[in-house]
Amino acid sequence: MENDLCSMQARELDQFICDHLFPDTTFLTEVRADVDSISAFLKERCFQGAAHPVRISRVVMGGSYGEHTALKGKSEAKLVVFFNNLTSFEEQLKRRGEFVEEIRKHLCQLQDEKPFKVKFEVQSSEEPNSRSLIFKLSSPERQQEVEFDVQPAYDALYELRNNKYAEPQFYNKIYTQLIHECTTLEKDGEFSICFTDLHQNFMRYRAPKLWNLIRLVKHWYQLCKEKLREPLPPQYALELLTVYVWEHSNKHQEKVTTAKNFRTFLELVAYYKNLRIYWTWYYDFRHQEVSAYLCRQLKKARPLILDPADPTRNVAGSDLQAWDLLAKEAQTWMQSSCFRNCDMSFVPTWDLSPEKQECVFQ
Repeated sequence: MENDLCSMQARELDQFICDHLFPDTTFLTEVRADVDSISAFLKERCFQGAAHPVRISRVVMGGSYGEHTALKGKSEAKLVVFFNNLTSFEEQLKRRGEFVEEIRKHLCQLQDEKPFKVKFEVQSSEEPNSRSLIFKLSSPERQQEVEFDVQPAYDALYELRNNKYAEPQFYNKIYTQLIHECTTLEKDGEFSICFTDLHQNFMRYRAPKLWNLIRLVKHWYQLCKEKLREPLPPQYALELLTVYVWEHSNKHQEKVTTAKNFRTFLELVAYYKNLRIYWTWYYDFRHQEVSAYLCRQLKKARPLILDPADPTRNVAGSDLQAWDLLAKEAQTWMQSSCFRNCDMSFVPTWDLSPEKQECVFQ
């Protein structure tokens, strides 16, 4: 499909997304129904009868299927299993292996007990105390598959979800706890999964055109992985870059096109060493301890793309060789036919100079 994308003109990109990147709607419906069944089964069975008080409080689907950006063919998603009666992020870390094995045991039972709308497979793991476990839901006849990464998590936002009037104070409280534990344990970014609700809220009310742009970026990323066969920057970093481009383009009165946004995204990847991007939706500089930590984070080496829900996590990672590889590919792609207008001129990019990449989005 790379040749198809490269050879078309800029005005055809939206149709390409609709024709080639949208997942099968029947498959989506069946996957959501099966995930609901899996979630209910886990809540009913896990740790029932155990002497300790820890139980599953809820199960949340995240990633592509929670953020409206699933792709045709193969997609990845998260199934976050939240546990109540934990007291800290550290306790999640210490008991992760125990939680994973409990979930694995019941998923294997479920695989044998219950019929599913689509094919259900639990993947075996050879690693003791592994961080997570994987299962797949697939439909061979529709050539659709979604791989779920199942991750146990401390339900850090429980109080916030049940008391909407305490939000500002509670965010500061939970981020102070997060920063303290991550600093003490030297585990920056380790607990971002606990903020899956905030990740979803960050994307939930966005324009469908942004979701489609993210689909295009994810498709491009897949093409790069297949071609380069080397480690690349995290996909989530590229999704956040796409959101950043979209937010910038929406500030302008002129018509926003997919080609211009996509080419601007590629330009940011090409000049990744300038990137310093963060949002202040959930954390900001008003709380003294959080502010001091943020200032330290923002002085670190670039590329820097802070997780909008977790200030301890630089989503860009630290693998500069991976960014170099992708940057070269982005530079090549910027000269593709899909960025040419009818008169063969190239679609311009948005002016996102390095100093403007330090912008804070509220």
